[in-house]
Amino acid sequence: MRNILNINENWLFVKDSTDVSVSEGEQISIPHSWNATDGQDGGNDYFRGSCLYKKTIKKSDLPEADLYYIEFRGTNSSADFYANGNKLAHHDGGYSTWRVDITEALTDETDIAVIVDNSANETVYPQMADFTFYGGIYRDVNIVCVNNSHFDLDYYGGPGIAITPEVTGKDAKVEVEVFVKNLTDGQKLVYTLYDKDENELDKIETTDTKAVFEIKDVHLWHGRKDPYLYCCEVEIVAGDEIVDNVCSRFGCRSFKIDPDNGFILNGEEYPLRGVSRHQDKWGKGNALSKEDHEEDIELICEVGATTIRLAHYQHDQYFYDICDEKGLVIWAEIPYISKHMPTGRENTISQMKELVTQNYNHPSIVVWGLSNEISIGGSDDDLLENHRILNDLVHEMDKTRLTTIAAVSMCKMDDPYLQIPDVVSYNHYFGWYGGETSMNGPWFDKFHETHPTIPIGCSEYGCEALNWHTSDPMQGDYTEEYQAYYHEELIKQLFTRKYMWATHVWNMFDFGADARSEGGENGQNHKGLMTFDRKYKKDAFYAYKAWLSDDPFVHICGKRYVDRVEDVTKVTVYSNLPEVELFANGESLGKKTSAEHFFYFDVPNCGETKLEAVAGDCKDESVIKKVETFNEEYRLKEQGAVLNWFDIDAPEGRFSLNDKISDIMSTTKGKMWFLGLGLKLKKKMDQSKSKNDGEKKSGGFDVDLKADSGLMQMMGGFTVLRLSGMMGMMNIEFTKEELLKMNKELNKIRKPKKK
Repeated sequence: MRNILNINENWLFVKDSTDVSVSEGEQISIPHSWNATDGQDGGNDYFRGSCLYKKTIKKSDLPEADLYYIEFRGTNSSADFYANGNKLAHHDGGYSTWRVDITEALTDETDIAVIVDNSANETVYPQMADFTFYGGIYRDVNIVCVNNSHFDLDYYGGPGIAITPEVTGKDAKVEVEVFVKNLTDGQKLVYTLYDKDENELDKIETTDTKAVFEIKDVHLWHGRKDPYLYCCEVEIVAGDEIVDNVCSRFGCRSFKIDPDNGFILNGEEYPLRGVSRHQDKWGKGNALSKEDHEEDIELICEVGATTIRLAHYQHDQYFYDICDEKGLVIWAEIPYISKHMPTGRENTISQMKELVTQNYNHPSIVVWGLSNEISIGGSDDDLLENHRILNDLVHEMDKTRLTTIAAVSMCKMDDPYLQIPDVVSYNHYFGWYGGETSMNGPWFDKFHETHPTIPIGCSEYGCEALNWHTSDPMQGDYTEEYQAYYHEELIKQLFTRKYMWATHVWNMFDFGADARSEGGENGQNHKGLMTFDRKYKKDAFYAYKAWLSDDPFVHICGKRYVDRVEDVTKVTVYSNLPEVELFANGESLGKKTSAEHFFYFDVPNCGETKLEAVAGDCKDESVIKKVETFNEEYRLKEQGAVLNWFDIDAPEGRFSLNDKISDIMSTTKGKMWFLGLGLKLKKKMDQSKSKNDGEKKSGGFDVDLKADSGLMQMMGGFTVLRLSGMMGMMNIEFTKEELLKMNKELNKIRKPKKK
């Protein structure tokens, strides 16, 4: 009978070492990441290299078995495994399960060692992306003890069982296939089907590795409304002895994605409106506990999401399990992201095989993601061929699900790479990374008109917010108020277009991105609806809850924005109830209704005012105070900024670094200056690529910097200073002297006279 022993405790950790003979180091427990701190503090200087994990296994502590496998649920990103100093295995890919047969290597006391390496290279994805590539053994480590006759443990880390339900009318046919090793004469396979309450429904005894069950009046898995799960257990039996067993839950559901009507679940329209999620947390990196995963899923359910894009890699099996239980519809993908590497094709194939093999039985998963923003530098023949190979591979391995990609804004609508997957989504940030919020809906209408047979969704959209505040929110100010405004606008545009097959907010939670230096808190992407530590729900969280959740609530926005200078201030209230009444110091300011769930009140601001919002039986309170001067604690302060906006000379009628690129380019001289800046950026990109390649670090990528390119058009809403700061995410930095020189050049260019 199979035994699984967890061996997370009592490991020796040695940073920056590949010497498997060492005997001294830090005592740690798994899950563990060596970048839990330096991968979240900014500077793009977190340690990327090789580290050693060691442990001694006593054979006397293991149950008797014919074969012993060590199982790693996640080692980022490449790993070598040693037993008593002998190398037994290598694995590339930081987000999937892999196993090693250690039977022959076991002695009375076996020293096992794992060298984990997250350093940059040109063969293993990801190498360029807007998140931290945390190094470590950050998921469970087990020893799996089995009989010589056992369910396969060697094929791409899979569970040894594949379950394929097919719903027809009120019934379902469930095909179960198992993968066995060394089945002998006299042994048989016993397939048992159970309902959600573990009641036995049917049993089949055979020597065949496939069995088919018929379920009459099948109970469907129907998303958040009814996530019903069956279970199938298969045993290898010899006489009265159970030699080995595997068990997997599954759900019976049908779905399709319609280019006009969006996602259809079990014959009903089921709008996919939700969030994306990264698997990390403040102070832990990606070394999450089960409790961390459970907290995340509860918060995502609270906001009312029906879908999660699990970006940008394979997530923990436990999280997929609880997505099945909660009824979240999932987009699962591999980390084929940002930078196409011609030398990385085999790794995309192996990571895709692992993703599909290990997650085939999860009813929550409906699409496999081939890549994310991979065409940011344009499509070429090798990139297209890589995608066709992956697309064909997925359809060969899984005939029940669809493929998708997340394309970036500057990917043109006629790019041939959009024709490869079954459905398409785009990452758009109009209203944050340039452009205006109003551009989002019309862009999708144009795509839908241009490609009426291709289902289109929005795989990323969002903007950053920290604890900065204003009564006059503007794009790029990092205030909670602008983020709330942005999401109000995007909700109204995206959620009312039923043809959009899915929308995913970027992101549910702030996450680690050590290269970032934005918003006054370096090392993080702050687009989350919640803070990195999960302790604070930003106002935008409640905007989504108002549209998506059925649990009655009311929420007053701006609770962290107490001190206000204006005599009459705007207060926004969110609720999923039809009517809200707001009271100021006990006096009613009136009742308001809103079909859009957003309620706006003008509130007299004098002294201290206690606000109370009432909607049905729900209440919420907050406080505002009248102040004479703006509270500087609410204003963005950049940490370690090379240059602040107030340090810049901006003569009246002349341009400066504080002006938007689109305004500068509206003049002939401004356009010439900007084209010169493009050449400087190109030179810095080339220098960065050359330097990084020489140091074996993440390389750069080529982008079209012509003034009329999609990227530059999108960047038109940036000030030059903001653009220069963002270039740091691509390892392109400007010195203070360079910026001041650029400002002097701009000061020579007259602004056009206002008409």
